Amino acid sequence: MNFNFINLQPYGNPHYFIYLMIGLIPIILGLYHGHRFKIYECIFSVVFLFLVFDADKWQQGVSLIIYLLIELVITYCYLYYRKKGKNKTWVFYLAVFLSIVPLIMVKVQTAFPKAKIPGVLAFLGISYITFKTVQVIMEIRDGAIKEVNLGTYLRFLLFFPTFSSGPIDRYRRFAKECDIAPKRDQYVNDLGLATRYLFQGFLYKFVLGWFFGTYWLPRISRMALIAGTANGGLKLSWWLLAYMYCYSMYLFFDFAGYSLFAVSISYFMGIHTPMNFNKPFLSQNIKEFWNRWHMTLSFWFRDYIYMRFTFFAMKKKLFKNPVRLSQVAYLLLFLVMGFWHGLTWYYIVYGLFHAIAIIINDYWIRYKKKHKDKLPSNKFTKCLSIFVTFNVVCFSFLIFSGFLSQLWFGWM
Repeated sequence: MNFNFINLQPYGNPHYFIYLMIGLIPIILGLYHGHRFKIYECIFSVVFLFLVFDADKWQQGVSLIIYLLIELVITYCYLYYRKKGKNKTWVFYLAVFLSIVPLIMVKVQTAFPKAKIPGVLAFLGISYITFKTVQVIMEIRDGAIKEVNLGTYLRFLLFFPTFSSGPIDRYRRFAKECDIAPKRDQYVNDLGLATRYLFQGFLYKFVLGWFFGTYWLPRISRMALIAGTANGGLKLSWWLLAYMYCYSMYLFFDFAGYSLFAVSISYFMGIHTPMNFNKPFLSQNIKEFWNRWHMTLSFWFRDYIYMRFTFFAMKKKLFKNPVRLSQVAYLLLFLVMGFWHGLTWYYIVYGLFHAIAIIINDYWIRYKKKHKDKLPSNKFTKCLSIFVTFNVVCFSFLIFSGFLSQLWFGWM
């Protein structure tokens, strides 16, 4: 059967939800009556995963299967190794490195398409499934995970509502819910939340996201490029400012809409996938912003890169000054995040920008603590903090958008 007449990219088209809700009916009825049809859920997830691969890109499905086999072998080999009571650091590093090699190859191939790297396992969702695998390997090493059920692990990795763009769940949290049906009262409440998140997602992605991203952004972009080509300095500045704010709103509503859809469908399936956004533009500083923006990714990077590097550096006594240690950890964290987005200068600069912003913010927080009696703290200063943070974030999104590159090449 040919499904190409409709865009079946996850949450990319309102028609997608018609098929999705039809497929969810048996799951909803089962959970309402206290039964979880695990086999049907697995079939349902696999079908929707493979439907998003275009007919002429069937190799994505093959790549997914090969990738899963590789990750399963790595995970279970390391689990077997740990069960023997062994805990060599180099074995752990090797397991983590091998698990992220396919993702690294995909990123390099994307950045340098002419390189034609053989054996690249490229498919939609490879980043998020890699994050889940690395998380499990790291928690096996810590002893937090002592057993990995094959069926539960596969369902965790292939949980289709969050497969393409998150949120990133944790294995231990997911495992507690995936085999049992919630109580009816709890599930009825979940259905109410799922419906609310679904309609909020429609508002965000298909109304506000469309307005900022499809209707308004191309017009602003065109006017900014015209002003840039004509060397209209002040006029370009205003159009560039408009682009910065418009793109930031588009990025938020589009991504938050996707995340709300993922959480909504998860709730319909009786799984409490964590929320990904919490009013990020009301943050009073850049650190608070990262505790509100793409939270599951932020917390993943915090727990598995920042904290682990910090503990490693403290154990090896690499830094005498804890402030310097945190600064280096921030630089590492956001550089990795920048490279993860892509091997392009503006993604890397975006990461460095946020690292520097957080380092400056830490200096400011320490300064405030020393001079708290001299510095005012009221509604005005709170609003000013929100305003400054919002503009810092929006400027970082302007870098992230790559639009500055377009302007530069327009001038050349």
